Amino acid sequence: MIIVTGAAGFIGSCLIQRLNQDGFNFIIAVDDFTNPLKMKNLEGKKIQEFVNRDVFFEWLDKNQAEVEFCFHIGARTDTTEFDQDIFNKLNLNYSKQIWKKCHLYQIPLIYASSAATYGNGELGYDDNELVIPQLKPLNPYGESKNDFDKWALLQKDTPFFWAGLKFFNVFGPNEYHKGRMASVIFHAYNQIKSSGRIKLFKSHRPDYKDGEQMRDFVYVKDLIEVCIHLMHSRRNSGIYNLGTGKARTFLDLAKATFAALNLEPQIDFIDTPEDIRDKYQYFTQANMSKLRLIGYKKPFTSLEDSVQDYVSNYLVGDNYL
Repeated sequence: MIIVTGAAGFIGSCLIQRLNQDGFNFIIAVDDFTNPLKMKNLEGKKIQEFVNRDVFFEWLDKNQAEVEFCFHIGARTDTTEFDQDIFNKLNLNYSKQIWKKCHLYQIPLIYASSAATYGNGELGYDDNELVIPQLKPLNPYGESKNDFDKWALLQKDTPFFWAGLKFFNVFGPNEYHKGRMASVIFHAYNQIKSSGRIKLFKSHRPDYKDGEQMRDFVYVKDLIEVCIHLMHSRRNSGIYNLGTGKARTFLDLAKATFAALNLEPQIDFIDTPEDIRDKYQYFTQANMSKLRLIGYKKPFTSLEDSVQDYVSNYLVGDNYL
């Protein structure tokens, strides 16, 4: 059996689809299953058992002998949430408990970290574990992810294999439920659909022109391929970046979305909301050399090809992966 926490969410559900594709059908889906929108992500997928996250540890104590692998993807991911207690409960302490159980039962573990740990990037975007204690995230979400990374690196008792993956700006199918936290591509498509135009944030820094803020956008299908590779290799435990290694502008992204719809770009610039303006990252780009050095060879899909696939095969028609 393979455990996937956050199973009904965006990345978790895409991971389950990919596992099913490879014949892994004994999936233990762990989540809070009360959101009907999220449950649509799991329709048609082969799942052995649904386990509520609140009783998961009791379930694991009873069934640990049958578990082959654990993907801990579940987390509170809202970067506009500032209640530290929520992040301590769901991101930090829950993850510590999973780690301890995976050590106790020697279950290999992959968990989701985040590029939000890098803050404004003053220390760069290298997944050097010696630098992690010095990082300064810009919001409680990033802090919770970095706090767990720091804790994990201090542990002498570990799963026999573990990997923390710093997800950069992930986009792709099955994010319909995410609301404000859905990807820019998702929002761009819906804006074009309703008005024929896209709104992008103005730059509030003199060193960046409007729309030229940059992100390392990574397609969820590419991210899942890395997860599958590490599940099979089970070597070289540690913390790794997971982006493409190539930053692109929001203008590039907007133009790619219009191109996927065979439309001429119509772009407006609006003020960045004040509640996130001071915490807004203007540049992210993953250094991917560490993952490459341990043997991951597959190329990452270009932004244009990823957006074309996402828009034409999923967003048009409201399709799921």
